[in-house]
Amino acid sequence: MKKQISNILKAIIAPVILTACVQSNAVNEETKVEEVKTALALKEVKIVTTASNTKHRLSETGKETFQKANQPREDEVSVFVNPNKSFQTFMGIGGAITDASAEVWAKLPKDKQDELIKAYYTEDGIKYSLLRTTIHSSDFSPYSYTYIEEGDKDLKTFSIKHDLEYRIPMMKRAIASSGGQLTTYASPWSPPAFMKGKKDMLKGGTLQPEFYQSWANYYVKFIEEYEKQGIPMWGVTIQNEPMATQTWESCIYTAEQERDFLKNYLGPTFEKAGMSDKNIVVWDHNRDLISQRANVIFEDPEASKYAWGIGMHWYENWTGGEEMQRNLGNIKESFPDKNILFTEGCQEGFDAKHYQRWSNGERYGRNMINDFNQGTVGWTDWNILLDQTGGPNHVNNLCFAPIHADVSKGELIYTPSYYYIGHFSKFITPGAKRVSTTTSRSTLISTSFQNEDGSVATIVMNETDENIKYNFIVGDQEVHAEIPAHAIQTLLYK
Repeated sequence: MKKQISNILKAIIAPVILTACVQSNAVNEETKVEEVKTALALKEVKIVTTASNTKHRLSETGKETFQKANQPREDEVSVFVNPNKSFQTFMGIGGAITDASAEVWAKLPKDKQDELIKAYYTEDGIKYSLLRTTIHSSDFSPYSYTYIEEGDKDLKTFSIKHDLEYRIPMMKRAIASSGGQLTTYASPWSPPAFMKGKKDMLKGGTLQPEFYQSWANYYVKFIEEYEKQGIPMWGVTIQNEPMATQTWESCIYTAEQERDFLKNYLGPTFEKAGMSDKNIVVWDHNRDLISQRANVIFEDPEASKYAWGIGMHWYENWTGGEEMQRNLGNIKESFPDKNILFTEGCQEGFDAKHYQRWSNGERYGRNMINDFNQGTVGWTDWNILLDQTGGPNHVNNLCFAPIHADVSKGELIYTPSYYYIGHFSKFITPGAKRVSTTTSRSTLISTSFQNEDGSVATIVMNETDENIKYNFIVGDQEVHAEIPAHAIQTLLYK
């Protein structure tokens, strides 16, 4: 696997200089349509494919030469890219290093530990550039814990000693292997139990007003202690899943409660601590209620000034409904100066018989394409590593990860999700701009990003049972391509 991916890397198109003309500074850079007028040579496109019922896993499957495009017909399938129209700036793609991921990694032989880090964070792997972690425990921890003694409102006993055993060493390895450039942020699952007036952190509850300041100070302490360990923090989300009373660590905030905590406590506390450069992400929950949360917080100028943007998960389809990316587009229209970040997603209901279930990977590809096309700037998976039970998880909420470890055998198991994510993270680099991309049929979905070196990566996905031939039209140039059934492709060109 490593050799295969390395060969792909060596064949990536050499950098070229991009000339751009960006018009009007009056509109926010992240959201406006830019006239790029890209000087693409468009000589050749390289095609990288991952496909069901084949051996193709991030495999180079062909090269095609561009030619003058003909008028496409209605009975043909086409993908259209207009590199002269660009949108949001790409922040990165990554996953979460939880207590579970770190403890499983620590149980592996050294050569497998090295392989896991290389698979995610290096040029030979899929080049993750984002990292999420938790503020004290989550369900993917061995047990509930905090960084203070129970009842310590003044945080005099604050210590991250627990994290120094497994989590921080793994995070340091990941950051070092990525070249020291890994955008890292953290999320709490619950305040300490006494701050909610409860006996434990499980099953919801709400932060009591008398502890608002103490809890805001807790974020500052966390950032200070992690940065002392050489782990720079880009920012935080206020609360993981603030409208879900989970069987694990959880805490409920109404939109108004989250707004008021941000504007009266967390934002000002960051300012006073000299942390105005730390980014604060609101919501951090599903796409179903996301517009209401954005409306309440972003319509309040005193709260909005502290919010970098809004985070979201993909679990709204627990009701049997559709994925609600359309709500993201509404937020971009309503609040064009705010960013959208995908903060968590995983395939629930772990079953070791289904490590290679192809639809798990397709769920990633479909969500990533549709999220990016609605203005999302970054995308963060959940646990980067779990064991052969889908854990450990102290409330038995067992899930899939892109890579699993069978610790009893000292083996790593790569799932389709790893390769689907890699079609984005390996070829799109932070700072890239999404460029206009559409398809003529719903049988294909697609998105494109132009990297700062001028190279372009277009991702095309086919969830149907049939191979599909398509015209790939970039500006006034085209190639003819084919994507297998249940496959994802990255087309690389300059």
